Amino acid sequence: MRTPEETSPTPSQPAQLAADLLATLRTARPGGRLLLGLVGPPGAGKSVLARYLVGEVERAEGPGSAAYVPMDGFHLSNAQLDRLGLRDRKGAPASFDAFGYAALLARLAADRFHDIYVPDFDRDLDEPVAARHLVGPNARLVVTEGNYLAADAPGWSQARELLRELWYLEVDDAVRDARLLRRHRGHGRTPEAARAWIDSNDQPNGAYVELSRSRCTRVLRVAELPLPAVGSSVP
Repeated sequence: MRTPEETSPTPSQPAQLAADLLATLRTARPGGRLLLGLVGPPGAGKSVLARYLVGEVERAEGPGSAAYVPMDGFHLSNAQLDRLGLRDRKGAPASFDAFGYAALLARLAADRFHDIYVPDFDRDLDEPVAARHLVGPNARLVVTEGNYLAADAPGWSQARELLRELWYLEVDDAVRDARLLRRHRGHGRTPEAARAWIDSNDQPNGAYVELSRSRCTRVLRVAELPLPAVGSSVP
């Protein structure tokens, strides 16, 4: 990853971000693969923007030219969280396999010849699931996203070094809070349980993520989250 630079969070349009990526890809060396990371606190809109960017690149460059890789696929299972006594801290840094995530990024950076299967996190099951996503040999762009891509801790630091760019998504706390309430309510929590989870888990995790802002190469305030592009192969 290139050296971080001082940036101010000016409003950014998703379409312009996609155009920036396409310009970078079209001037990159043939045969290379660009790994872009999106980081931000819970509710910042990382997965929505990541899917949009992948869809826009595929729309311009063809199916399979870009791929989506969520950090959340490296959540530990509930069985492992119970073993470690971390079920009530699910989503905190210790509840992920950081070294497994870094190993996947290393393989994505090095292997342009094979299909690479990528895990995901299923919010309905509340468990990680294997091989939901695919990065094919033709993928020149991989967009990965998660809370801890810029964390200064073992595993996460190794992952960060493999990223060409790392963009930080900055969103007003009130906007994030409203999104998190909708998310947790949509997955079956009562209003009281959703509020309690945000206050005891999402907010402290978000505060930790905010400490990593200065390690990112670009800071963005996305004015409006986009819908996934029509025709995107991202599930």
